[in-house]
Amino acid sequence: MARLRVLVALLLGSLLCLGAPPVARAAGSAVLPLAGPVVRGFDPPDQPWLPGHRGVDLLGAVGTEVGAARAGRVVFAGTVAGQGVVVVSHGELRTTYLPVRPLVPVGTQVSAGQAIGRLRAGHPCPGGTCLHWGLKRGDAYLDPLSLLDEAEVRLLPADAATQVAALAGYRATAFDSGTTVLGVLSRPVPGAVGSPFGMRLHPIFHEWRLHNGVDLHAGCGDPIRAAAPGRVLRVSYDSASGHRLEIDHGTVGGHRLVTGYLHATGYRVGVGAWVRRGEVVGTVGSTGWSTGCHLHFIVTVDGRYADPERFLKG
Repeated sequence: MARLRVLVALLLGSLLCLGAPPVARAAGSAVLPLAGPVVRGFDPPDQPWLPGHRGVDLLGAVGTEVGAARAGRVVFAGTVAGQGVVVVSHGELRTTYLPVRPLVPVGTQVSAGQAIGRLRAGHPCPGGTCLHWGLKRGDAYLDPLSLLDEAEVRLLPADAATQVAALAGYRATAFDSGTTVLGVLSRPVPGAVGSPFGMRLHPIFHEWRLHNGVDLHAGCGDPIRAAAPGRVLRVSYDSASGHRLEIDHGTVGGHRLVTGYLHATGYRVGVGAWVRRGEVVGTVGSTGWSTGCHLHFIVTVDGRYADPERFLKG
C-alpha cells in the first residue's frame, strides 16, 4: 500500500490549487467529457465478434454533467437496451456517451465541452459508476483518448485522491477474496480461452496435472501484447515452456502481480525493459510442449498461480 500512499499524496499535492470543473478541457479542440480519472482504457478485439473494450471508462458521480468531446451535431439522444445514450457527429467521426440522461435533443449543434447529458447509474466500474465514452469512424472503433492533445495535462477532480483510494481498496478486496478484479489486465491476444486454468488431462503426457494458466487461441506469428505496464523480469527458453517471457507489474491491490507468456516464436524485449500496456512484445508460436500455435498465459499473485480469467473479465 506504500505506492498507493505516495500516489494519493502526489495527487493531493497537485490538486491543492485546482478546482473541480464538470468538464476537464484539453489543450486542443477536444475535451474529456468527464473530469476522469480513466478507470479502464481502450482494448478493442481484432475481430468484431471477439470480446474487448471498445471505448474508455471515466469514473464519475451520478448526476455529473457530461460534455461533448468536440464540437458537432447531436444525431441520437435516447435509450438503447435500457440505457440512456447520446451520439454526437463530428463529420466522419462520431462520439458516444452512456449511460446518461440526455439534456439536448437530436439536431442540436454543440460546442466542445457543452453539457449534453448527466451521468446515470448503470455502468458500474471499480470505484463507483463510470461513463463509457466511445469513438467510431464508420463501423470501426477508435481510441477516444486519441482525440486529445498528447501533451495535455489532464485535470483531475478535487476528490481524485478519494477515488484513487476507493479503486485501490476495491482491487485489494477483490485480490484478497479471490473474486474477479475488473480492468487490471488487457488480453495479450484477442482469441478466446481454449483451455482454462485448473486440473486437466495433459494433452501430451496424458496424466492429470495443474494447467497453471489459460491457453488463448491465436495464429502463428500473431502479435503478443503486454497485458499491463511493467518491467520485463525474465526472457528464457526451456523444453516445456518454449520461448518464455515474464513481466513484473509491481504491486496491485497490495499484492505483487506478474504475468507470463509461453510457447512464443520469440520475444523482442530484454530483461529490465519497461513495457507499456498493449505494447507488442513477441509473436505467437508453438515452441516447447505445445500441440499447435497458441499463447499460454500465466498470472501469479505473490508468487502463486492464479486464474488469469479473474483479471481478463469485465
